[in-house]
Amino acid sequence: MSDLDAKYLRLQELLRGLGSVLIAFSGGVDSTLLLRVAVEVLGAEKVLALTATSPTYPRYEFEESCALAATFGVRQLVVESDELQIPGFAENDRSRCYHCKKELFSLCRAKALELGFAEILDGSNLDDLGDFRPGRQAADELRVRSPLLEAGLGKEEIRELSRRFGLPTAEKQPFACLASRFPYGTEITAERLAQVERCEDFLRQRGFRNYRVRYHGDIARIEVAPEELARFGDDTLRAEVVAAFKAAGFTYVALDLQGYRSGSMNEVAA
Repeated sequence: MSDLDAKYLRLQELLRGLGSVLIAFSGGVDSTLLLRVAVEVLGAEKVLALTATSPTYPRYEFEESCALAATFGVRQLVVESDELQIPGFAENDRSRCYHCKKELFSLCRAKALELGFAEILDGSNLDDLGDFRPGRQAADELRVRSPLLEAGLGKEEIRELSRRFGLPTAEKQPFACLASRFPYGTEITAERLAQVERCEDFLRQRGFRNYRVRYHGDIARIEVAPEELARFGDDTLRAEVVAAFKAAGFTYVALDLQGYRSGSMNEVAA
């Protein structure tokens, strides 16, 4: 038996012992695999996918989450969560993610109690321990389980299992809420979130697979996967990007030559 197979069996065992679960479901790589396996092990009637809509959650991500939940035959509960109203979130200090996750997991806890689900789960995995993740504190405080992490599964292993199951998220870029595009200390507003979302939508529609648009006031800093950087050598595409980003409200458009990397805003964090 391979190491990955052993971890998958461990994941199944963990889920089987939980009885019924409410999963914080974004439609990303991790929560999609978790939902798929939970339905397999427990049955759809014992699983609830909770998705929170907010200004930090791109519309197309929400639509994809709905399609995935329907594919698995699982009930999806959609709740509204306006993080901009949470004290400390819009100010965007280093505890921003804590405030956001505490709000989300509090909603999950309330719905789990109301609807009779035994455990609350999220899609955190082993690789998440290698970055600054204040949201983990909120998960601990609200007793949220992370079966992928508990089974010892990292991101690439999760992608491999997703390929085995034919999940459409297997090659999907890592998901992070739009608030992660802002340097700590830069105020987050609904208008700025919409500005970033509009620009990222443009890159997605042009076929980029791994990308972020980082907000720096008048400057939009584009991160794409290193293998996609060469696409900006095309004069027509470059002109279209500049025009689209300026129409969204940016004055300057910069390409980050390091390329896309998760958590780049933490590189300058004190």
